[in-house]
Amino acid sequence: MNIRVRFPPSPTGFCHVGTARMAVLNYLFARKHGGVIIFRSEDTDKERSTKEFEEDITDNLTWLGLSWDEFYRQSERTEIYRAAIHKLIAEGKAYISDEESKKDASVMVKIIRLKNPGTKITFTDTIRGDITFDTTELGDFAIARAENDPLYHLAVVVDDGDMGITHVIRGEDHISNTPRQILIQEALGLPRPVYAHYPLHLAADRSKLSKRKGDVAVRSYREKGYLAPALLNYLATLGWTAPSGKEILSLEEMIGEFELADIHKSGAVFDVEKLNWYNRHYLQALPLPDFAAESNAILKASLGARDIAWNEAAATSLAPLTRERIAVWEELREHAQAGEYDFFFAEPRLDSSRIPQGKVSTADTIRHLESVKQFLTAAPLDTYDDPERIKAAVWEYAGTEGRGAVLWPLRYSLTGLERSPDPFEVAHLIGKEATLRRIDAALLAISKI
Repeated sequence: MNIRVRFPPSPTGFCHVGTARMAVLNYLFARKHGGVIIFRSEDTDKERSTKEFEEDITDNLTWLGLSWDEFYRQSERTEIYRAAIHKLIAEGKAYISDEESKKDASVMVKIIRLKNPGTKITFTDTIRGDITFDTTELGDFAIARAENDPLYHLAVVVDDGDMGITHVIRGEDHISNTPRQILIQEALGLPRPVYAHYPLHLAADRSKLSKRKGDVAVRSYREKGYLAPALLNYLATLGWTAPSGKEILSLEEMIGEFELADIHKSGAVFDVEKLNWYNRHYLQALPLPDFAAESNAILKASLGARDIAWNEAAATSLAPLTRERIAVWEELREHAQAGEYDFFFAEPRLDSSRIPQGKVSTADTIRHLESVKQFLTAAPLDTYDDPERIKAAVWEYAGTEGRGAVLWPLRYSLTGLERSPDPFEVAHLIGKEATLRRIDAALLAISKI
């Protein structure tokens, strides 16, 4: 069988993660079997469909690494739908009904309805097995508002038939649409595609993911700094487990392992923490120069907004440290805007009253800082090439005197922050001269208490 699937988004909003997941599953299945992927912009909702939304959907699916082989817009296929409507009316399978307008009861409108034979329909769902509907309750349902204004179900069926769609892979919320679409297929004499309805992914409270439940647009995750391979990997494995059991998979590996039958039958929760886990993995896997290029741009923008002098070399040296502290680029922006890295580029502003901590007296704090200064002054310059060697220079003293009593004033002297990276990592990054200078500044500040 020459497999043909479709991405059929309605461009009435930005690309939803649900739309992206639909596209991912169709993509994996088609590429696994050497099939054809059709992008069909279902833009028949003239009031809400926009070019901006269509471009957002195509742009973000492309960003995720997906592609397609053919592209169509329903708004450009009116003649094909008109021909199908004429055929149904001519064969007595549909009729024009004069009805009151739902918008204005004083106005009569013409609606085209399918003559429903009221049969029972059973279709085999690849994921769910056999599903049966009694179509009698559907009545003679509307298929068009006019000969040139088809409704959703008719347009979809005509397109699927005309485009040779063999497999319809979509969310379980479309199960109820299937009997109507099968009735239209049968009336038009079109073949029935294979259906696969997967469970929708859910919000944290296991409700349907919606705009009220938080971010649902791909562009939102992209703006926050999630990496495309991480989001793609997460969406693919959300409700699907690769037979190998691997969670981290390249696109090629996903294609190789994917089967529709392996999709879970229960809804999976869209867990941002799990997405962060994926993204952290992909950030860690970035070549360090690539990571540094992006992290430097973020730091430069933040520092520039606060008139702090930029130092490219200092920023680049920070890359290994910042990479360990974040799961997504947005976190680095937040850290930078909070001033958490300012001390690498400018002398910290010290509050002398905060240097002695807890029950440690000012005199003992001064003694500890002077002792640490002596150890770090005596350390050879190349000691500062390795944080562990800097640590070794003071560790025995800190163990004897109390690590908190010794290391807190050192940390605060170097950074001016209550929370900061390890003081030995900081000393390594800023170097011997700056380390000793900042300890001297702290000692001077304490002496004025």
